[in-house]
Amino acid sequence: MAEFQRNVEKLTELGDFREKNGICLHMSFIFCNFAADFARSHKSAYAYTQEKKMKNEVNRAPVAKKIALIGYGKMGHMIEQIALERGHEIVGIIDPTLVIGDCSLLIDFNSEAFRSADVAIEFTTPATAKENILRAWAQGVPVISGSTGWRPEELEIGDWKLEIESSRVVVKDEAGKVMLVWSSNFSVGVNIFFEMNKWLAEKMEKQPQYTPSITETHHIHKLDKPSGTAKTLAEAIGRDVMIESIREGEVPGTHEVMWDSEEDTIVITHIAKGRRGFALGAVLAAEQLNR
Repeated sequence: MAEFQRNVEKLTELGDFREKNGICLHMSFIFCNFAADFARSHKSAYAYTQEKKMKNEVNRAPVAKKIALIGYGKMGHMIEQIALERGHEIVGIIDPTLVIGDCSLLIDFNSEAFRSADVAIEFTTPATAKENILRAWAQGVPVISGSTGWRPEELEIGDWKLEIESSRVVVKDEAGKVMLVWSSNFSVGVNIFFEMNKWLAEKMEKQPQYTPSITETHHIHKLDKPSGTAKTLAEAIGRDVMIESIREGEVPGTHEVMWDSEEDTIVITHIAKGRRGFALGAVLAAEQLNR
């Protein structure tokens, strides 16, 4: 306010000077324009708070869930952040690579905290995903799994039903309750990319002169090769496809599908800018579970 007052005084002095020199200024006009500019550039604390509150409300889930995390690497951390932003509760974290002191929410599968979860979100490794899911089921907790390098068809599900829905695999118990949703990629953008790939593959069924190929590029820490997303893309194409896997730097994930002929080349590409899209998609899938 002190700065505002000083500017008003300067305008008043300018008006007095010009009036003395025979120039008639309408100070009210100048003042009103100045005040309008000031208001536009200096949003009130109340308005800022309300705008931020409205934005947070839009991002919140319609129904809060209790979520357990299985795996607490970079993806686990991102899922935790997004889940909390959307109003969910993290009831516990399971990660055998951590010890008490590394994380205050460490629990195990047999804990009451884990059994209280509405859903568990699992991002681990191809070697541990299957056991993690079976141990969660033993406690009656359904799972959202984004671990790649393995297939849910490997699970022993007894009388339960396994359904393949586009790029996802869903397992339901005898009562029809969804106990597993697995996807090679939960990103909203990637799933749109899956649909584009499927549509293009259908158009190419009558165009044998085109040869398909896939190139996927990921960070050096990714264990499976080729990526689960690349495998899903190849399955939708429905013919032999060469997949090139590149591991370099910290690339979040790039997938390119190419159809090449002597006359021309058609390419569709998805480029991830970070892990947030994958994590958000997994949290959205958890929100839809058994609603």
